[in-house]
Amino acid sequence: MNLFNHFRDRLIAIIGELAAEESIPSGLDTTRVTVEPPREESLGDITTNAAMILAKPAAMKPRDLAALLAGRLDGLDSVAATEIAGPGFINMRLENSFWRQRLAEILTAGPAYGDSGFGRGCKVNVEFVSTNPTGPLHVGHGRGAVVGDALASLLEKAGFDVTREYYVNDAGAQVEMLARSAAARAGEALGMVELDEEALQGLYPGEYLKPVGEKLASQFGAQRLNVDDAENLQFLVRFCIDEMLDLIRADLAVLGVEFDVFTSEKELVEAGAVDAALKFLAGRGLIYTGVLEPPKGKKTDDWEPRPQALFRATEFGDDVDRPLKKSDGSWTYFATDIAYHMDKFRRGFETMIDVWGADHGGYVKRMRAAVEAVTEGAGELDVKLCQMVKLTEGGQPVKMSKRAGAFVTLSEVIERVGRDVVRFIMLTRKNDAHLDFDLAKVTEQSRENPVFYVQYAHARSCSVLRHAAEVFLPGELSPSALARAELDRLTDPAELALIKVMASWPSLVESAALAHEPHRVAFYLNDLAARFHMLWNKGNENADMRFLIPGKRALSAARLALVRGTAIVIASGLKVMGVIPVQEMK
Repeated sequence: MNLFNHFRDRLIAIIGELAAEESIPSGLDTTRVTVEPPREESLGDITTNAAMILAKPAAMKPRDLAALLAGRLDGLDSVAATEIAGPGFINMRLENSFWRQRLAEILTAGPAYGDSGFGRGCKVNVEFVSTNPTGPLHVGHGRGAVVGDALASLLEKAGFDVTREYYVNDAGAQVEMLARSAAARAGEALGMVELDEEALQGLYPGEYLKPVGEKLASQFGAQRLNVDDAENLQFLVRFCIDEMLDLIRADLAVLGVEFDVFTSEKELVEAGAVDAALKFLAGRGLIYTGVLEPPKGKKTDDWEPRPQALFRATEFGDDVDRPLKKSDGSWTYFATDIAYHMDKFRRGFETMIDVWGADHGGYVKRMRAAVEAVTEGAGELDVKLCQMVKLTEGGQPVKMSKRAGAFVTLSEVIERVGRDVVRFIMLTRKNDAHLDFDLAKVTEQSRENPVFYVQYAHARSCSVLRHAAEVFLPGELSPSALARAELDRLTDPAELALIKVMASWPSLVESAALAHEPHRVAFYLNDLAARFHMLWNKGNENADMRFLIPGKRALSAARLALVRGTAIVIASGLKVMGVIPVQEMK
């Protein structure tokens, strides 16, 4: 149950009843009415702005309307008390029995707790990573991979039909440079050339290309090394892209990321998708021949004006109109990206989410403009920009990888700290905030390490249940059996506070999915773990607050229900993050 939506529905029904009784006007617009947690726990469990939103159209003072609404809310069986605060907020406290029912609900639902029909099966395309296939993934790519994959899982839990997609930029100068680099490595493997620093100028220098060159040499000898032959160069491009994609897939597999679709830019262009997209835009009068103003910050004598095909991006909120062809007559990246997003839309995706590096921030406006144009307003593009990851160890920058040539590879980081640590840490900050990743701190067993803190809560839950198995029969410890325990014995404020945090998981899933913000799951789990550890510590200080109390079987069963519920919700959240919950800490 999304408890906030539940009470909002009840509130809207009350507004309808008052309108039917002519206590307030009928037909009031309730779209801006919210029901949410208050800013401070001391204010209650739920608060609503309904009186302030509806007072003016109802021709009433906010506090007068609040009093009218509060009188009806007081009559709901789950509401213990209401209070009117400030200019007209209505704060509500819910009965303890309501919260105990939520614990039973958690135990009954098990791992499916928090699953929602909110998305109604709507198709969503999440495109992420999509790095040029010219080398292994670095730690920055890893952040985009985790954000995209966790966002996809979050949307799935909220009831959306999600496709994970990787766009392969397999056309253009960069992949040709890759082919030339691999050919040079093949020549090195055959003893035809010696590659020193000078010989590698203008090529990709990373040692990851040595195995590619050796494979090329062993399969074809010297016959495929002529990069000046256009046909042979394209063969090398295809060979190298296949090798790089295998390397990238291997890195992603170690991270626990799998894609449903790989879309080739080259195949899209060859299929005429760019021509079709631009023809569609031209038919709408959105392409014209013009001369762009000089770029800001550049000297005029460094810029040569020329007539070119331009997309009317300014009609859709962009700063300037955008070119579609380069001076050599080839398509700009923007033109192929227009075609790609039009292709997504025609495959049934009205909602498209792209996860990009922060260095693409200047590209967002033009792509949103393009999506609005090619979908005639029916499509929506949300771009999630991932800021840089600062990789350190003990506060000192981590040195670059010799194998990669210019950066620390993702696989190296995973090998050092483990997949689950990488995935969790990548979600401990919002995607557009810089992330400090200290290889030493993320393996510490301390409160400051969020990975340890959350996993320790789950491991502690499992430990309690293992000890309980020495007293209770296995069947008595199943979630369904614990759901039938005497939960009214849970009366301590710390116990009820823990249930309240658990009960907010379904609403967190829906709100985070709606906002496309998977980092909220990590924040939520940290709060839940804090509540559980607090209750654990209370048991250490007071024997009467322990989960297992000799001679008090019914009370112990109720508290074990609380422990089992905590483990269920933590595991549910970690699954969204792609992290495996641990049974015990090493």
